[in-house]
Amino acid sequence: MSIWKQLLVLAALAALAYGGYEGYNRYLVPAQNAQTDPQKTDDGLPPVEIALAEKRVMRDLVEAVGTTRALQSVDIVPEASGRIEELAFSPGQTVEKGAVLVRLDDAIARADVTEARARLLERERVLNRVNQLRGSNAVAEATLEDAVARLAETRAELDRAEQRLAERVIRAPFGGTVGLAEVDRGARVAAGTFIARLDDLSEVEIEFALPETLFARVATGQLVTARSAAFPEREFSGRIDAVDSRIDPVGRSFRARAVIPNPDGTLPAGMFMSLELTLAETERTVVPEEAIVFQAAETYVFTVADGVAARLTVTTGQRREGYVAIVDGLEPGQPVIVHGLHRVRDGGAIRVLNPDEADGADS
Repeated sequence: MSIWKQLLVLAALAALAYGGYEGYNRYLVPAQNAQTDPQKTDDGLPPVEIALAEKRVMRDLVEAVGTTRALQSVDIVPEASGRIEELAFSPGQTVEKGAVLVRLDDAIARADVTEARARLLERERVLNRVNQLRGSNAVAEATLEDAVARLAETRAELDRAEQRLAERVIRAPFGGTVGLAEVDRGARVAAGTFIARLDDLSEVEIEFALPETLFARVATGQLVTARSAAFPEREFSGRIDAVDSRIDPVGRSFRARAVIPNPDGTLPAGMFMSLELTLAETERTVVPEEAIVFQAAETYVFTVADGVAARLTVTTGQRREGYVAIVDGLEPGQPVIVHGLHRVRDGGAIRVLNPDEADGADS
């Protein structure tokens, strides 16, 4: 084949390729875009969705972490040495104030009480005889005084013996939940040996730290919400019970303590908790986060009037649960565009896909 024929074939192929490319762009691409692009409308206007600015109570929250501790907690320890005859509790048991928890062997202590009572009885008889003799001046005044002193001494000995006997029984100083026992029945313990722990879990305290910049805004009685990874579906509400009067000079923080009711004993002592402290509650005009547009140093939203978008510069506040507070620039009830913002221009016509969302929003 000659060179001219080859060039002619190449030119024909190039013409066919060009024609196919132009046909694809002119007929196929628009058809595909019309099927796949939901932003296209019959009238050519950019479709948008709107929402109304509304009034909501916005809470000014501060987050912190802390660990629970019992409202009251004591170590169960004996005041005397001896052998454990009875452990009158089970781990996790709830006991009332005054309930017997531990009994030590008390045979010797009881014998001491019996002896002290017998001596007291003897001293009382001696004093009675001396009083009778003193009435007839048969004994001296000093003898009577000595008998009175001996009786008082014997009574003190009986009180000590009864106290030592009482120390052989350990009772709950308040109602609460008993933890695990560290000794077994029959073991010999010395005074001060740790046996178990008693916790009052009717309420739990949570101590946490806050930065010093919040010192003037934190006060007793403020609402606290606590959460735990062990109970992901539950919230525990309480209030600030105390605020420390000192600020840590190293960490520049201060301590606060919250009390959370725990009537069912769900929360144990020592559990890690995350907290939200409500510093203030204020009613604000809010819009969905999707309506806010940030550009350089300016923040604005697009509102809608008679089917035309208008840009409004606003001042925003705190964000909570998908909403942004508008401090200035927008009134409650005004419609704002929340979807389709990338095709909206100030003063441009738009088509509202949900016109029923706002009265007076023209489609």
